[in-house]
Amino acid sequence: MKTKNIFSRFAFCLVCCSIVAALTSCDDFLDITPTGKVIATTGEEYRALLTNEYKYFPKDRHMTTVRTDELQLSGNTSSNDLDAYLDLWLWKDDNPSPTTSYFSWRTYYHNIYIANYIIEHQHEITNAKADEISQLVGEAYMMRAYDLFLLVNLYAEPYTHCTPATTRGVPMLLEADVNAIPGSSSVEAVYQQVLADLTLAEQHMNVSQWEQGKNYRFNKVAAQALRARTYLYMGRWQEALTAAQAVIAAHGDLVDLNATDALLPDDYQSAENIVALEQFSSNLSTVINQPSKDFLALYRSGDQRKSTYYKRATSTTYSLLKSEGYCSFRSAEAYLTAAEAEAQLGNTANAIELLKPLLAKRLNTTAYDEALELMAAMNQSQLLQEIYDERGRELAFEGHRWYDLRRTTQPALTRTYKGETYTLTPDKYTMRFPTEAVESNPEIERW
Repeated sequence: MKTKNIFSRFAFCLVCCSIVAALTSCDDFLDITPTGKVIATTGEEYRALLTNEYKYFPKDRHMTTVRTDELQLSGNTSSNDLDAYLDLWLWKDDNPSPTTSYFSWRTYYHNIYIANYIIEHQHEITNAKADEISQLVGEAYMMRAYDLFLLVNLYAEPYTHCTPATTRGVPMLLEADVNAIPGSSSVEAVYQQVLADLTLAEQHMNVSQWEQGKNYRFNKVAAQALRARTYLYMGRWQEALTAAQAVIAAHGDLVDLNATDALLPDDYQSAENIVALEQFSSNLSTVINQPSKDFLALYRSGDQRKSTYYKRATSTTYSLLKSEGYCSFRSAEAYLTAAEAEAQLGNTANAIELLKPLLAKRLNTTAYDEALELMAAMNQSQLLQEIYDERGRELAFEGHRWYDLRRTTQPALTRTYKGETYTLTPDKYTMRFPTEAVESNPEIERW
């Protein structure tokens, strides 16, 4: 069967046609069209090329929130919002409405294409210092790693719930070839590519922390943070622990929510923020803006996050305050990853010690003492569930919940809408390939 390039809608050729040479603004410079453009040559031009990928990086982490137990339908939800999100909220993936908003397949591969182009042409970059070029190339490797990581966790079975070496993953585009028609690789192969790219990213990057205004860019600590997350999702506990400890050592600051003037931990100016790239819930506050009662019940008395992340709207409902943050990686996640890894390894006392710094900044004194007493009496299984719940409380509405549910217990969630009940079953924790991708390349589902 004849196939088309699955990336055809953004299949532009940077070798024959590319970038405006005169740099006036990032948007003007990156107006990529097939004619009348000049190939990027200088470090400034290549930096602008990557900046555009940062600017339009997918916001799919907020999309996954719609599928979790974090949200319930709001009585104020408009018909347009329902058209865009209802089928996602009800897990109706077999035959969704044409108006349903879905995930950014093409944008991920656009990012990867640009990253490949920068990597392949790194030795041709002019008018830039060696360390600037090296940093840029490292960010490109990190961009490819992160996009592949997100793709495989949307469109393939969870690593911990399949046989990775024999389970279909996603296509890997590893060269800047617009005519490439890559088939899917195994889940294992994709994860190994992510880890390999992270190693190269760490070898090239020389910036550990960008100043505010540039902290949407990847850095050396972010590479370790993604490494920790990747190993956690793989169930490789010792490696996850080691990487998370490296993040804590390099960037372990935590916001104290007991202070009256504390920034939200996900704020791009927060001391916790490692990379402020993805705006994770910008439009949920007007779409399905009520945290569910069951999810709010995870917060115990004395937890400062309940009054910081949410606002009481009525006697029985809350609205979301945590809705405008830019955050892809922050230090609190590293503490939680390290604690989970220690608990999985059977080191429950170590796990509790790793939770203490975080809990001390999130709970009042009474609640903190009560939490430590509760955890001290828990067995390994109970402590793991407590850590899962703590991840939910801490990382709420930042796009982690969906991935945590799918990689761990895959609970069966139910929702009722207009008298009909819908259930999230384990098979629905993996998204289907987009129709446009399958129609362009039917071989994509085979490998």
